[in-house]
Amino acid sequence: MARAVNTGMQAEKALERAGIACNKNNVPFDTENPTVTSGIRLGTPAATTRGFGVAQFEQVGAMILDVLAALEDARNGDEHLERAVRARVRELCGTYPVYSHAEALV
Repeated sequence: MARAVNTGMQAEKALERAGIACNKNNVPFDTENPTVTSGIRLGTPAATTRGFGVAQFEQVGAMILDVLAALEDARNGDEHLERAVRARVRELCGTYPVYSHAEALV
C-alpha cells in the first residue's frame, strides 16, 4: 500500500478528532501553502496547568504518535483509533482536572 502524503492540516484535523489540540504550522523552507502547511505546533500550558508531569506527557506523546502513524496508513486516519485515543485523553484529563490545581492556589 502506498503511504499517504501528510500535511499539517491533516495532522491537525486527525489530532482534533482524537481530542488533542494543535495548530498546523509552517516549518522552515515549507513548500506547502500557508493554509495547508507541512508541520504542526503543540503547546503545553493547558497540560501543565492540569499538573501533568513527565509520565503524563509521555502518554500524550504516545497518543500523538498513534494518531499520526494512522495517517501514514490512510489519508483520513483511523476513525476507531481516534475514538480510542479520545477516550484515553478524557481519562487522563479526568485524572488531572483543571480546577483542583487552581483551588490549591487560593
